[in-house]
Amino acid sequence: MMPAPAERSSRMLLIFLKLLLAHHAFGQQSSESVNVHSILQQDSATHYEDGIPNSLRRFIRWAPKAELHVHVEGTLEPEMMMRFAERNGIPPPYPSVQAARAAYNFTDLEHFLDIYYAGCAVLRTRADFYELAMAYFRCAAASRVIHTEVSFDPQTHLSNGVDFDTIMEGLVDAAIDAEDQFAITVSYIMCFRRDMPLETAETALTLALPWRHRIVAVGLDSSELRRPPRDFESLFNRAAALGFKRTAHVGEEGSPEYIWQALQLLRVDRLDHGIHCLDDPRLVAALNASRVPLTICPISNMQLKVYDGQLRERLGQLIHSGLMVTVNSDDAAYFGAYLAGNYEWLSIAVGLDVRQAAQLVANGFQAAFSLPEGQRRRMVDTVRQLAEAVEAEEAAEAVDKSGGKQEAESSSHRRLLTLRS
Repeated sequence: MMPAPAERSSRMLLIFLKLLLAHHAFGQQSSESVNVHSILQQDSATHYEDGIPNSLRRFIRWAPKAELHVHVEGTLEPEMMMRFAERNGIPPPYPSVQAARAAYNFTDLEHFLDIYYAGCAVLRTRADFYELAMAYFRCAAASRVIHTEVSFDPQTHLSNGVDFDTIMEGLVDAAIDAEDQFAITVSYIMCFRRDMPLETAETALTLALPWRHRIVAVGLDSSELRRPPRDFESLFNRAAALGFKRTAHVGEEGSPEYIWQALQLLRVDRLDHGIHCLDDPRLVAALNASRVPLTICPISNMQLKVYDGQLRERLGQLIHSGLMVTVNSDDAAYFGAYLAGNYEWLSIAVGLDVRQAAQLVANGFQAAFSLPEGQRRRMVDTVRQLAEAVEAEEAAEAVDKSGGKQEAESSSHRRLLTLRS
């Protein structure tokens, strides 16, 4: 027998509270401050025009998540950029917040990077890096992120005259406070820039050594074109010998050959973007066999015109390929959406259901560099339980609606018979 609606709502409430409180999804907030029942009722009753089923929206809203591909410099909102510029006595890149937002209409990755690095110039002090990171962590908490591995570009700031320790002191202070205030666990990924001299990357790697307790991995970013991964093989070999995990931005604008090089020469543990693996069926098969994760960034791809005109189809292929795909925001301040927004956009673009979304969320925990194995398993199980609870509620609501319709039709038929008699 199907439980009554009130009984199901009580069960759902208990499930959500158990999941949220057990995994500290709300940091230091008490259960009394979270009106879960009210939110569930609102989710169920509200009609949205964007085409996302309420059950899927509910899952995206409440699921605990990991974010593995986000650049802290890419979370520099225009208001903060202008404030830091004034505080540090630096001419702002734009005359106003409105002018900055108007400039965020990118033609390609190179165009975006020019604007991105101009914004980085306002970051000069420990307080700047702390406030920047904390602003991201607040947004991440709103997306129910409970673990994040945040990238940063030290060469950019070193070239601007900022000491490495100044960067890390601000970022680490923010990580400690994020763990305390939002219950988000934080590690950092130090990215090397392809477009800067290799010796500056070697210097950054040396400077990072005292911070290995917070820097879990090294990465490779900036424009791929004409800068193949093989040029950085010795650098990545050194990082591996020092115990760092490795990832690289490849296959965003570069060919599958760049992805092969990252796998075989840089010996990466993860691929950032990697979407152009779809151009090589043999590569897709190899990635499926090895289970090397891909950290895709759907709205970033859309804004930078990756697979322009074919992106939705290609993302659908990627989701259905069986690859270890994770969803991430990349540079949220510039592209207009943090993590939950990327899940929602992807849901509309490729038509995700709850089970597919749950697999993507679980992949985020599976692919994380710095989660203890026990916590990883617990979070994957939590995501599965939440998806099952949402699907069960969806099925029950469908039965309720069907039963109500049948009862109305039966009542109408009885009235008709009465009139005829």
